[in-house]
Amino acid sequence: MIKCNVTMCGTISRVATVRTNSENKVFTAFAVNCVVPAKSGINKTVEISVAKDGEDNELKNCALGQRVNVSGTLTFKKRGDNLYFNLSASEVTLSASNEDSIKGEMHFRGKTGKNIEEKTDKKGKDFLQFSGFSAEKVNDGFEYLWVRFFGFDCKREEWLQPGVKVEAKGEMTVSVHNGKPDISCRVEELAQYIPESDNFNQ
Repeated sequence: MIKCNVTMCGTISRVATVRTNSENKVFTAFAVNCVVPAKSGINKTVEISVAKDGEDNELKNCALGQRVNVSGTLTFKKRGDNLYFNLSASEVTLSASNEDSIKGEMHFRGKTGKNIEEKTDKKGKDFLQFSGFSAEKVNDGFEYLWVRFFGFDCKREEWLQPGVKVEAKGEMTVSVHNGKPDISCRVEELAQYIPESDNFNQ
């Protein structure tokens, strides 16, 4: 499970339409283009699908190219090499800013990868670096979405080993690495996750 409470600024790339979900609840759907910075190389534009509960007449009047700020819950869906961004909006406002951004806090539950490293930065400050994945069951297999974690204010606990289920919270960053979106988290809270049942969604 990966959920992020974010505020995103971008440009409307698909005009708003009113739809009905499987429970016959009305929502307003549109899409926003947001330029994600590359750590090296070329920046990448990602399209974020946005849904807001109810019929929003103000949104329906927004044109292609309109700048907007959207706050809400961001989730991800990985299918093969493609990563899809879905944002359930709580608030949408017009934006005067020309700078694209995705900022917010991540809540992650999943498993750690093979490498858990204790490093020192250029200023001599110790930090933890590791990766973790969340798995989603699809058809006859699983899709795995990896997140890179950096912990500057947490020491490595004995339980933090490869393949351990963890729950982490912290500041989320979306960047581009080798032409693809790359998700990372600066850890503020980290704990071993003990699921209450066998239905653990990695």
